Amino acid sequence: MPDLKLEFLDYTFFGNSLLQWTIALVVLLLSYLLLQLAVRIAGRRLAALATGTETQWDDIIANAINRTRTLFLFVAGIFIASHFLQLPERTQSFIYSLFIITLLVQAGIWLGVVTLSTLEQYRQQALKKNPAAATTINAMGFLSRILIWSVVLLVALDNLGIDVTALVAGLGIGGVAVALSVQNILGDLFASLSIILDKPFVIGDFLVIDDCMGSVEYVGLKTTRVRSLSGEQLILSNSDLLKSRIRNYGRMFERRVVFNIGVTYDTTREKLRRIPAIIREAIESQDKTRFDRSHFMKYGDYALQFETVYYVLSPDYNLYMDRQQAIYFAIHEAFEQEHIEFAYPTQTLYVTKNAGVGSRDAHSQTSGKPSPGQSLDQAVESESP
Repeated sequence: MPDLKLEFLDYTFFGNSLLQWTIALVVLLLSYLLLQLAVRIAGRRLAALATGTETQWDDIIANAINRTRTLFLFVAGIFIASHFLQLPERTQSFIYSLFIITLLVQAGIWLGVVTLSTLEQYRQQALKKNPAAATTINAMGFLSRILIWSVVLLVALDNLGIDVTALVAGLGIGGVAVALSVQNILGDLFASLSIILDKPFVIGDFLVIDDCMGSVEYVGLKTTRVRSLSGEQLILSNSDLLKSRIRNYGRMFERRVVFNIGVTYDTTREKLRRIPAIIREAIESQDKTRFDRSHFMKYGDYALQFETVYYVLSPDYNLYMDRQQAIYFAIHEAFEQEHIEFAYPTQTLYVTKNAGVGSRDAHSQTSGKPSPGQSLDQAVESESP
């Protein structure tokens, strides 16, 4: 019986004895289990260590280790076990290339996690101080992913024996053809880079673009998304956006306000001289405002016009409307106390008689106040022959 067992173990299968295959299988399983255990222990230890430190680097490294793929560990086990077998050179070369490719892919995953986690950390910090930097970091994350996986692809192809130089040259020629076929997409892509670098607006800015208005929520590679005042999301092409005239209220530090008030023509000169002072007092009584000027501007069609300019020391629209309303109330109250009347569109008709002819001529004249004492119909009847 012992001789039969030894003979059975010496049985050759694909150039190796059954004993060698058994040893290789055991090495494969042990290698896979030990690598899996090492990854879990390292991830847990770093995660526990990260809870007691303020730095984020241990969190980032722990996250990267936890992203280790099972396929990579299994292929690493196969590569280790292959050293216990006598394999053909071609098979050994295939296992080696497979291990290198999976190692490159896993390295790309590790490096991508570290890069994106680091950029995300800076992005969260930038959102509190400079939203423009957050937009730039988003683009840097996209470009870093392209760079990492491009390098992984080129190194993997080179390891497979493909002429990378000729491939890069071919990709350059093919890239020109692709660029011609996707001009609109590339236009939006370069427009997004222009937005990132030039920073005409950032996330959170309130924009008015032609007949659209809203707050910027996201700047992507092809589109920019704006949340309108009525609640819906507006999606605008980056290239079309940069061709438009954009009014960015997010860069406003204070709001300039101009308004006109008209009083009736029978207002006395003394009261007219007091009106600018009344308006100035109404404005200066409000906080977060700065008075600029108030003048008797012109003789209007039916009113004496006063123009006033002041500043609200905040870009907040609701604050501006609150201050404007309070100023209007204060002016209205002061005009009531001074017996100054606001003008409104009116027309007075004067009817006269031509001597010796017996006919009437009607002349109309605009005024800031209806003619006292009688209505238009009464005026016409009083002149009837």
